[in-house]
Amino acid sequence: MSAETEAERLNRVSRGYDADNPASSLSLQAEAYTDAHWFAADRDAIIARSWQWVCHVEKLREPGSYVAAEIAGHPIVVVRSTMKGGALTAFYNVCKHRAHQLLSGEGTTRAITCPYHAWVYDLSGQLTSARHTQHLVDFDTSAICLDQVQVAEFGGFVYVNLDPTATSLVEQTGGLATGLGAEIEHWAPDVEQLTFAHRLTYEIESNWKNVVDNFLECYHCHVAHKDFVSLVDMDTYEVTTNGIYSSHMAEAGKTANTAYDVSDATVTDHAVWWLWPNTCLMRYPGRGNMIVMQIIPLGPERTAETYDFFLETSEPNEAELSSIHYLDNVLQPEDIALVESVQRGMRTPAFDAGRIVVDPAGSGLSEHALHHFHGLVLNAYRQHEQGVV
Repeated sequence: MSAETEAERLNRVSRGYDADNPASSLSLQAEAYTDAHWFAADRDAIIARSWQWVCHVEKLREPGSYVAAEIAGHPIVVVRSTMKGGALTAFYNVCKHRAHQLLSGEGTTRAITCPYHAWVYDLSGQLTSARHTQHLVDFDTSAICLDQVQVAEFGGFVYVNLDPTATSLVEQTGGLATGLGAEIEHWAPDVEQLTFAHRLTYEIESNWKNVVDNFLECYHCHVAHKDFVSLVDMDTYEVTTNGIYSSHMAEAGKTANTAYDVSDATVTDHAVWWLWPNTCLMRYPGRGNMIVMQIIPLGPERTAETYDFFLETSEPNEAELSSIHYLDNVLQPEDIALVESVQRGMRTPAFDAGRIVVDPAGSGLSEHALHHFHGLVLNAYRQHEQGVV
């Protein structure tokens, strides 16, 4: 029996998906959420080739500041130059001598010194000194430099992309005058002045795409999130898809809600964006704020999730503590239970794919943003299979 080709695998996983009409489309086939082959494709074709969130710009404002992170299993570090102008540069966080990790966590430095053998690089990545190498043949420090990756400051945050051929994040999200950057500027003009206040972390027994799917539709909200639908006016909830992102907008509810107190709110809209493939930016009713949810694939059926809260002050006020408590103790347990149940169901022979439910008006009751996400996934698989970079 001949081995299955990658093209045949792709045809099978996309069976029933209608790229042109979400109202006649099925979702991705269940194997895309359970098979280790597709998890490897997710890592190599999607995460390693897309713009990945690293941090708020506040962590990299000072000359010499750095933040280390891991993207698609690869250690990277972003640094702010000490030179005039202070540009950001990102590198693989790997010494060119014996591949030891160079920097950990975050901080400030004037040079990058490997903790293994003390090779020293400047903040442009250039090797400046290497101990006891004067007797080596054809060894030239000026010929050795850390490998760079793309980096961007966008909408108050810092992103990197391991794909050297990827177009800029600004271009991919619709340009400066329109698109995601303009939307964030309109709905969250204070985002760069906000400061980190709190982090929530979760490990979920589900494929990362199920977590994204759940985030992209509120068809389930009236059923599963009774408190949430009292927080926002669901009659105003509208979802719009745009290139590599989608916008999820609603007004805050006008009456008392059961989620948390918003009586003194200065932000009176629920403005949420999903940025391909795994970053979710959320501005909830309350004081000035931005919540970044990062969905991190760990395995075919295991996902890490972080919620970073950026607020007007580093100490949340009473209402914000209440909102954090609501997210941590009510909304997240509700959503985690949902996606873990879906994951279990996808392992059974009883499910292969389901219909996409569409509201032509683009309301929160529609799953067209989920269909949009699936199209981007399949396109990434297709390009990877064809060797397009």
